[in-house]
Amino acid sequence: MLTKVQRPTLDDLALSPGKRARLHRMLYEYGPANGTLLLLPIDQGLEHGPVDFFDNPDSLDPEYEYKLAIDGNYSGIALHFGLAAKYFYKHAGKIPLLLKINGKTNIPSDDDAFSPLTGSVEDAVRLGADAVGYTLYVGSPRQGDDIAQLTRVREECDRYGMPLVVWSYPRGKAVKEKGGQESLYAIDYAARVACEMGADIVKLNEPKLTDSDKQPKPYPTIQLTEAEAIRKVVTSAGRTLVLLSGGSKVGDEDLLRKTRAAMEAGVTGLIFGRNLWQRRRADALEITNKIQQILKEYSA
Repeated sequence: MLTKVQRPTLDDLALSPGKRARLHRMLYEYGPANGTLLLLPIDQGLEHGPVDFFDNPDSLDPEYEYKLAIDGNYSGIALHFGLAAKYFYKHAGKIPLLLKINGKTNIPSDDDAFSPLTGSVEDAVRLGADAVGYTLYVGSPRQGDDIAQLTRVREECDRYGMPLVVWSYPRGKAVKEKGGQESLYAIDYAARVACEMGADIVKLNEPKLTDSDKQPKPYPTIQLTEAEAIRKVVTSAGRTLVLLSGGSKVGDEDLLRKTRAAMEAGVTGLIFGRNLWQRRRADALEITNKIQQILKEYSA
């Protein structure tokens, strides 16, 4: 089993004072407050539709997630413009805001995936956000448009001193033909792209362990444990902090195992949404506390 590893800290990052101050709040003043992160995303209503709220009807009201994030002592809550403009005013100062500024529905095929802008960095400043989130579809036929759009967002983030969190997701037919969007090859590539595009933090899915010969060499022959695979993508991300996504809902034991494997592999933190707010409030707070206890074992 992997032991604790050194992960990048604020001191390792070449950040402006504005970015440094905002990230410091999220890393050291909220959540575990030890240099790790636990974020609660609620962007699925746009990305997946209302279907995700059927497991816990209370979660359809964004106030449920806001209250969970505050009472569960999260490092921040991530959502789109409408849920910030309509609801955040009551919670400003109680929980850091990560404003997603691009997005799409899942109705069209992902073969030509692209998320247009739904907000701006200026919106994030006005709303009191501590970071902005941007989804980049690595490998999509539209990646040229995507990279150009992300470049403009990055420039705005630098201008306003706003940390940039990139959801770096492999998508498109070419990705499917090279092992799939959750293969080690695809996730590893996505981690490196986020680093080279200038992301301050990258959100990644956990790579699936597969020996598929569709992956470019040498990936089909690489034999790694779960934590070792995560460490591989953390290493490829370089001086970009890594958040591991929770994905669809799993049982408590699997979620806690994933949490520990991720932290042992050197991620900075976790961004778990459906695995938490799809649970009833008492259950969500109970598993949140267990996750927090694990994160507190790992200081950055």
